[in-house]
This record gives sequence, structure tokens and C-alpha cells, in this order.
Amino acid sequence: MALNLYLLTFNCGRNVVQPDVFAPYLFDALDSGSSSPEFLVLCLQEVAPIGYSFLGGSFLTPYFNAFRHAVKLASKDHSYVNVFTRNVGLTALMVFARDDVADNVTWLQMAGVGLGVSEMGNKGAVGVRLGYKPSDSEEMQLTFVSAHMAPMEDGLDRRNEDYKNIVRRLVFVPDPSRKPVARDEEDEDAPLLQGQIPAHNTSESGIYYNHSHLFFAGDLNYRTSLLRPSPQDVEERFPQPTKNRDDPKNYHNLLAEDQLTEQVKAGKSLHGLTEAPIDFPPTYKYHTDESKPVTLDGGDQEWQWAPHRWPSWCDRIFFWDQSDVEVKPQKYTCLPLFATSDHRPVVLAASVPLKPVAASEQADRAPFQIDSTWKSRRAQARRKELVVGLGAYLALTREGNALLIATVIGAVGGWLIIRSMLMA
Repeated sequence: MALNLYLLTFNCGRNVVQPDVFAPYLFDALDSGSSSPEFLVLCLQEVAPIGYSFLGGSFLTPYFNAFRHAVKLASKDHSYVNVFTRNVGLTALMVFARDDVADNVTWLQMAGVGLGVSEMGNKGAVGVRLGYKPSDSEEMQLTFVSAHMAPMEDGLDRRNEDYKNIVRRLVFVPDPSRKPVARDEEDEDAPLLQGQIPAHNTSESGIYYNHSHLFFAGDLNYRTSLLRPSPQDVEERFPQPTKNRDDPKNYHNLLAEDQLTEQVKAGKSLHGLTEAPIDFPPTYKYHTDESKPVTLDGGDQEWQWAPHRWPSWCDRIFFWDQSDVEVKPQKYTCLPLFATSDHRPVVLAASVPLKPVAASEQADRAPFQIDSTWKSRRAQARRKELVVGLGAYLALTREGNALLIATVIGAVGGWLIIRSMLMA
């Protein structure tokens, strides 16, 4: 028996997704006639403008609800329960369990880390670890991580450092004050979890945990060059649809320059993780046509690239593969280009055996040790996020502008009233 998973990573471009446009393509990686997967995992980056993302809470409700609506529209033979939704700054993670297995989710842990300026969440990672126990099977553990790492062609070393900091500071800790609840504030239909976290997982643990499957996805931002493209590169090397691999514009030629593949092979990033073969075009950076809600491949349609960035496979999904409970990828591909983003979503349909992961003989397979200061660093960064988020909200949003103007008018009016009273 196997558990079917469907993972999607998408840089949303800080825009609300259009559910009626997005939904028809959401499950494109499933074979025709296949049943709905037990888990749908959405790894989201640039989920909303910085003011809303840093303030969080109800400011993000419209953005998350748009994805919930898209999932509802895309669902066929089963509906889904949103058992987990969290963000760290602009990076978010949503986990949906199929309605007939949602009660098998017995406990949750979450973790988050900021990677951007002052470790705030303009870049970062958020993760969830959960227990899954069908009535006739042993409990198994699944860990999902959504990440957004340093940008730009010349940011290779910063991306490797970002992954190191994720390993050191993305720490999963149970909440000792209450039993975990899989219900976020906007989803009243999600189940109340009654299970207990296993005794061997009640202390601090990072993403490399011997008892759990691990899926790591996001806009990892690795590019296909260390330098910006020249006009000649744009003309001669930017890929276009062609089935002839000998054509200089076939995307496989550019794929050979992928930084992430090189760094993984060199043991400098995503240590021990693997990826299904890539057989899809670059997912970034497209020049979008806002008059077309969705742009499909095929026919005489050329890919429209932004000329100042190398087309790259920024959006990726990796997993930890093990001999005893091997992950079986079924399809790894990208979805069409949506007008709300310059990235194409990437999806992985996979299955894992419905049994626990046996602890590795190697007690600690993590490439880096957990940073003992992770909690205080995150708390300090969160305080900065609230200040920056409030400033961005007041300065960069219409409702914030209105609030700021009203506050100024109120303050000036109050001062004038007090002044007139004092002079009377």
C-alpha cells in the first residue's frame, strides 16, 4: 500500500491567485482517471505584498482563501480539508488532506526561519511535520518545507548559505501548552487533533530527522549563469520550444548549466536530497501578457522571456530517498504560465510506502548542527517584521494611506482644538 502525494511550488508574484483560472490546471500532473491524492501540499513564495505578509493574520486571508477556493474547484472525486496553513513573511505553506483521510493526521509541528535582510522573512522557509496513522497501519511521519532563497545570477554563495541556515534554524518543536490543532483560523472544517507526538520526537529537531520523510520545495533561485545575459545571449541562447535537442535553443542545452544540479553533486547544497529528472522548460523569468490569464505551450507559441535575467529552473521539488521506503515519483513537470506571476508553478506527483521510516544507522545525517540561538534570533526578527510591515502597510497600500492621512488629520485637529482652548 502507498500514500499518494501531490506537491506544488509557486512564486505568486505577490498577487492573489485567480481560482477559476488556476483550478483547471492544478492537477495536470495526475494521469487521466487516477484518484485524488491523499495529500496536496502548496509551497508558496511571494504570497502577498510585504506589508500584508509581515503583519500576517487576517491580512493574508484573501490570499489563502483564493487557494482554498482553487482547490475546491479543482477537486473531483473527493474534497480536501486544509489541515495546515502558516507563513514566515512572504513564504507560506498550505497542506490539504483528502476528506476521507484527514482524521488520520494525528499531530503537527511547525517551524519557520527568515533568511533575508536582518533575518526577516522577505526570504525564508516554513515547514510542517505531521503524524499520519490509518486505522490499520503504523504511524508514519511526513515533513514538508517551503523555501525562498537568495536571488540574482551572482547569488550562488548566498543561496548555499541560505540552505545552511535553513538546516541550522528551521527547528520543529512541539507546543507543550496544548495538544496540537490542525485547524487554522480561517478553516473551521479542519479536524481537531487528538494524537500525541511520539516520545522520540519531543525535543528540538531540524529538517533532517531519521523517522520522517522529507520533501523540500520552493523558489530556490539557482540560475543557469553567474553573469547577467547579454543581448547576444538573449538572441542566441534563450530557449524556445523545439523537439530537436541539437537545436542551440533547445532548453536541455541550458539545463546543463543549472547551478543547483552542480551544487548538489558537489555536496554544497540540499545535502542528501534528490530530484526526479527535469523534462520541462525553465520556470523563470517570463514576460507575462496581462491580457492572457493563462498562456499554454504548444502550436507556434514562443516563450516570452524577460531579457535581463537568464531563463532558469528556479522552482524545484526535492526529497530524501531511502532504500527501505523509497519515494516513487510519478510525474514531475511545470504548469502553464499565469498572468499573475513571472514564474511557472512546478508540481510533483509521487507515492511513498504506507509504513514508518526506520531510523538510519547514522544517528545524525544533518550536514550542519542546529543553532542553539535559533529561537531568540527568530523572535528578534519577528519584531522587526512587524515594524517594517506596519511601515509598508501605511506607505504602500491604499487602506494604509487612508489610515495614515486620517491619523494625521486627527492629530492636527486635536492639536488645534487644544491650542484654541489654551488661548481662550
